[in-house]
Amino acid sequence: MIRLDKFLCDSGAGSRSTVRAILKAGRVMVDGAVEKDGGRKVDPDRGRVTLDGEVLGGRRRTVVMMNKAAGYVTATEDPAQPTVMDLLPPHMKHLQLKPVGRLDKQTEGLLLLTNDGDLLHRIISPKNQVPKVYYARHEGAAGEADIQAFARGLTLGDGTVCRPAVLEPLGEGESRITVWEGKYHQVRRMMAARGMTVTYLERTREGSLELEGLERGAVRELTQEQIRTLEQEAAGGGPAATVNLLEESAAEGLEAPWNLE
Repeated sequence: MIRLDKFLCDSGAGSRSTVRAILKAGRVMVDGAVEKDGGRKVDPDRGRVTLDGEVLGGRRRTVVMMNKAAGYVTATEDPAQPTVMDLLPPHMKHLQLKPVGRLDKQTEGLLLLTNDGDLLHRIISPKNQVPKVYYARHEGAAGEADIQAFARGLTLGDGTVCRPAVLEPLGEGESRITVWEGKYHQVRRMMAARGMTVTYLERTREGSLELEGLERGAVRELTQEQIRTLEQEAAGGGPAATVNLLEESAAEGLEAPWNLE
């Protein structure tokens, strides 16, 4: 059994203050009768709770896409610095969302958050080959030797082994990097290992998801169709875009990461 007001919050009806107002307005019905008492206990498996006629199902699985701004740490809480949770609108703060992976404080771009722990771990697992694409501005220019080094995989100065990745020069001091794992400061450290210090970094894609005009600092909840696609990708299939990228790399003679096991 669970308090009705908590059930409503977990169902995405809103914050606690919003839920109180909803109850007071008589918009909630339990088993066909209007209920205004948020302290009433309900059984999510047996009771029928509706809001404005729509049946609610308790805590719902939610996946949110954020266009992270620089200056926020990827954590659920931090005593000294603002976190990505501060960018969530009030009606999402109660959904128990957690970041999927990590972007460092100064890195911007696509960050997923979810309350589905199983999906979270499947997305970040390297064995499931969910690609993460970054745009970087950096000192120096990427050359053929750097491309080949990324394709073979790099061992960093501290012994960290980075799996094969794709480096695509976009012009003087600009590159696109695709990785299939998420080690600490990985892209910055891989570029630095090749003598290219990153001055700006943005994640532009994860799996088949792209920012699609989402403003910096804004968030958008994924549709059920997008979540299903993400589940398929996190099951190890990977999107068609990844296959195309690898085929292009192979056609250019790169040792592309066909097998990341």
